[in-house]
Amino acid sequence: MQQSKALAILKSGRNVFLTGSAGAGKTYVLNQYIQYLKQHGVPVAITASTGIAATHMNGQTIHSWAGIGIKDYVSDRYLASLRDKKYFRDKMDKVKVLIIDEISMLHRNQLDAVDYVLKFFKQNDEPFGGVQVIFSGDFFQLPPIGEEWEESKDKFCFMSDAWVQSKVHICYLTEQYRQTNNALNDILNEIRSGNISQKTVDLLESRIEYFPDEIDSQTRLYTHNMDVDRINKGQLINIDSSSKTFEAKVAGNPALVEVLKKSVLAEEVLELKIGAKVMFVRNNFEVGFVNGTLGNVSGYTEKDEPIIKTLDGEFYVAKPETWAIEDESGKALASFTQVPLRLAWAITIHKSQGMTLDSAFIDLSKAFEKGQGYVALSRLRDLNSLMLHGLNQTALEIDSLAMKADRRFQVLSNEMDEFLDEKELQNSWAAFIRYSGGTLDKKQIAKNIEKNKTKEKGQKKSTYEITLEYVKDGLSLEEIAEKRGLTTSAIVDHIGKIKESEPNLDYSKFKPSDKIIDKVRLAYSEIEFEENKVLKPIYDYFNGEISYKDINKALLFID
Repeated sequence: MQQSKALAILKSGRNVFLTGSAGAGKTYVLNQYIQYLKQHGVPVAITASTGIAATHMNGQTIHSWAGIGIKDYVSDRYLASLRDKKYFRDKMDKVKVLIIDEISMLHRNQLDAVDYVLKFFKQNDEPFGGVQVIFSGDFFQLPPIGEEWEESKDKFCFMSDAWVQSKVHICYLTEQYRQTNNALNDILNEIRSGNISQKTVDLLESRIEYFPDEIDSQTRLYTHNMDVDRINKGQLINIDSSSKTFEAKVAGNPALVEVLKKSVLAEEVLELKIGAKVMFVRNNFEVGFVNGTLGNVSGYTEKDEPIIKTLDGEFYVAKPETWAIEDESGKALASFTQVPLRLAWAITIHKSQGMTLDSAFIDLSKAFEKGQGYVALSRLRDLNSLMLHGLNQTALEIDSLAMKADRRFQVLSNEMDEFLDEKELQNSWAAFIRYSGGTLDKKQIAKNIEKNKTKEKGQKKSTYEITLEYVKDGLSLEEIAEKRGLTTSAIVDHIGKIKESEPNLDYSKFKPSDKIIDKVRLAYSEIEFEENKVLKPIYDYFNGEISYKDINKALLFID
């Protein structure tokens, strides 16, 4: 299917699975549709299954957007607690279109959970609460992480109830745009088909280099963590300077702490040196980095927090972050606090999903999971940017269920292509815009186009600068949070930073009662705080009588 036809189907309001091989233009089509929706004033949620993929779409992870976190199941009690949060409730009420990119990495149980969340908030038993859903991705990528006993059919989201019930229309893109060298594209298509020619094997083997001379500048991909750790530690030793060590702080139920240690990508003990190549292992959209952002340690703050210069030339301070397992009330049962970094001269192929690399050194000699070779090779633009360390048979194999599904997707897409006429589809565009609460007024569309251009320019500003503009406009805390798509707590933190540099602005809208300020001031003077723990001790001091939000706001007005 051509991109124009897929876009026409999207505009008709149908639920869609947008797929095709690497470089077929899936992201381009999505961006075209997103632009169209914004021009017509239709609320769209832009999400992806991973942080690094979400940045490509200027969105957020589906886990964060839907409030499911790492959960495979959400209860009515938990959803009721989310409904109490105005920003979350308003977000769900408003959304008309939901996009989930890199859908292949979303577990079937999690897609069912997203479906349940939307049905709950929309009070609508239609699939996904009647919201148009667009899935985009390629199931030849590695399957979602699941339990050891789970087979592919237990994990792939096209096996979920939500997928089946949503009756998605398959749009299988067939044009190629990414790979400039047809040789790599041919290799990837052969792997997808399951028919590997001797020519392909010979081409790949011609890229094997056992003793590369200049791989320091290249990203190295390995199948096993053991090899990744060996390379990273060896490279760190080669840096002739002193190191700093960061040890994780843990708290809570010991058994749950062990679960966190196994699931969290941050290391218990992290050793860094200036110049070390690192990767962020946590999403922080407010600051600007995501899980998978690469860079180098350029120095440290006065508090010994690592300063990271990314490959894009941006600088971020890697402050300690906390991973937690919470009960349904939000109480932390176990926590793991650590600098969200790990060494990254080498990374696993699993972690490379969603990346596009200019060049890479890839070891496929120990491939143990079908699809690893395809994922690794499809990170590159052409064959000339590839250096292999080895290759085995498994690296060139694909999951049998993914292959069967892909063939079926191609058939369904061809049927859809023949059945739906592009001009006839156009007749339904206006109806969907009206149904979604959008506008067909040409003057308003022109205004929206100009507004979106201004907004895109504004995105180059820091997150604090954007919040500052809303403060100057006189918006309330809740209004700013809604417009930013952030929590009120995050906005309060922004205002605290802004207040340091702009002390003369009017902050009265954010001020709680004098009574609350006096109480918080008293508690603040009497409590001996642990490092980075301020809100909870004050909250506990008053036995929960003063909300976290009011405590946070009060601290803005306490010297």
